[in-house]
Amino acid sequence: MSEKRQKFVELAEKRVTRAIKDLRLIGNLSNRNNYTYSDSDVQKIVSALDMEVKNLKSKFATDDGKAVQVFKLQ
Repeated sequence: MSEKRQKFVELAEKRVTRAIKDLRLIGNLSNRNNYTYSDSDVQKIVSALDMEVKNLKSKFATDDGKAVQVFKLQ
């Protein structure tokens, strides 16, 4: 396996695993016994995540990457 391929596989496995873990942690925020949130908050979170998945797909479709955006609820 080439060095570039090996590095890609190594980083992809670590980063995707971390992203899945973080998505599950975001899902834990849905517990209304522990948190109070509005439908608007949920829509903003889901919209931000959807946008980043679209950006991810676009980056793999082309080499043109976009700047990182910081997510804020308010």
